[in-house]
Amino acid sequence: MALPQLNNPTHMLELPSTGEEIEYRPFLVKEQKMLMLAQQSEKTGEINSTVIKLINACTFDKLDAANLPIFDIEYLFCKLRAKSVGETATINVTCPDDKKTVVPVEINMDELDIQMTENHSNKINITDDIAVIMRYPTLTNSNLSEKDTDTDNMLKMINQSVEEIHDGTTINKRVDFTGKELETFLESMNTQQLAMMVDFFATMPKIRKVVEVENPKTKVKSDVILEGLNSFL
Repeated sequence: MALPQLNNPTHMLELPSTGEEIEYRPFLVKEQKMLMLAQQSEKTGEINSTVIKLINACTFDKLDAANLPIFDIEYLFCKLRAKSVGETATINVTCPDDKKTVVPVEINMDELDIQMTENHSNKINITDDIAVIMRYPTLTNSNLSEKDTDTDNMLKMINQSVEEIHDGTTINKRVDFTGKELETFLESMNTQQLAMMVDFFATMPKIRKVVEVENPKTKVKSDVILEGLNSFL
């Protein structure tokens, strides 16, 4: 005898990067199990891949999550989790004063929103004549190597995110120059110009939540900033 088919409720949200209205459904049990297994692996690549698959499935394959900006992914995931597991989530936070004691903090996932930095722009004026147009990193191009230095990893991130280079009235699109030419361009920057590029990533939109924690061992109270996808898994 055939068992009844379950119908899941659907909800709507506005995609932060475009303002597009997106229909979505909660996680299924099999998808939540898949996410838990990925978390247990503690492998960033596996977790990111699972989150991408989950978002694609829960938005009825109307989105290409692999190519969405990271802040879209963060927002989508928090909304999905709120409707799937419950609006209140318990997040384990390490106390800053001793850097080892872990305490649980309750967060309303449905209230989390994208934080915008004033004057942030994806156009970076390197000189009076030269400007770089950036695209926001995605989960698929944000996996950096632990073997490389912080500077090397940042240059890789910048390289992957450059969309156009404007030289006066000349617009050089990504297809117009090679990876080697871009690498040479980036390495010719001075430290102030590189800092401007790095600031693009530091100030880009993100889910951000400040919580107060009290270390039960030392009784010290501290503010902890939660940001990035891993903080809310």
